[in-house]
Amino acid sequence: MRALPNAAPSDAELIARSLDDPEAFAPLFDRHAATVHRYLGRRVGELADDLLSETFLIAFRRRAAYRADHVEVRPWLLGIATNLVHVHGRTEQRRYRALAREAGRHPGTAAGPDDSADRLDAEALRGPLAAALAKLKAPDRDALLLLAWGQLGYEEIAAVLDVPVGTVRSRLHRARRQTRAALGDVSPFAPTSEEEDR
Repeated sequence: MRALPNAAPSDAELIARSLDDPEAFAPLFDRHAATVHRYLGRRVGELADDLLSETFLIAFRRRAAYRADHVEVRPWLLGIATNLVHVHGRTEQRRYRALAREAGRHPGTAAGPDDSADRLDAEALRGPLAAALAKLKAPDRDALLLLAWGQLGYEEIAAVLDVPVGTVRSRLHRARRQTRAALGDVSPFAPTSEEEDR
């Protein structure tokens, strides 16, 4: 199927073009920066700005190695971001623990209809959920958060983490079980019927 003449180039086409024309990479930032930043912000808070820049710098430097048949650009970028979170793993752990402690001192107030999505995300991370996420092993937490916050499917997570889909399923099952136990049999990461069919 041929692309329409006025259609915007695909992500893979932009990466291919950027090999000869580095400026062709810029639209990828425009398309995906908000998603990657939101994912990083939920994981490492204020450090997200720095890691966003580093994610796109690494992607730019590695663009010649990108293969569209392996993984789409958004999951590829989230994989780079996840690897950067590992470098700053202690920051993520400290953030979750601090959120859990803070929630114990100042229980959250009811969110109003005008509250921003970022505030609602911050409220959701407080208390027991933040403590549960801090206790998960990094590979389990990565799989869970790529699914929940990165909105990746099982196959995409497998490609990003370079593990078989069965390993992703195992990690997600373990992470959900541990999170549910920590939250008193209530899990914000319960599988949907679509996920259960995967």
